Amino acid sequence: MKFRLLFLAIFISQITFSQTVDCNDLMKYVKENGKKIHSITSIQLINSSWLSWIDAYEIEGKIVVIAKIKKDKISLSSKEYIFCDINRRNWDNFSLGIYDFGKSYGERFQKYIFNNQCACY
Repeated sequence: MKFRLLFLAIFISQITFSQTVDCNDLMKYVKENGKKIHSITSIQLINSSWLSWIDAYEIEGKIVVIAKIKKDKISLSSKEYIFCDINRRNWDNFSLGIYDFGKSYGERFQKYIFNNQCACY
């Protein structure tokens, strides 16, 4: 219980005060304690040259996105990255694409999600 409270305090302070934490620990915490609200699968991203998979979680009233990004255009391997404090409007604009008709997931990800990289290492 103490560890969970400590990690929660670190997570909240990371978002609020931009202190650095380990990205893998942060992703693990979000996956275990957040509520998955949406996934964009590899099938939906089949034409993307760099996005492989995207999961959105709600935790502590914030939206956090964990994205698998391909290591290169022809690679099947990818690496996970975490994006913090995504507001609901930006998530909806990205995932639904209503205001960006004809734009790819990659273009919308760049516009609505990418600038919210978590301050982690």
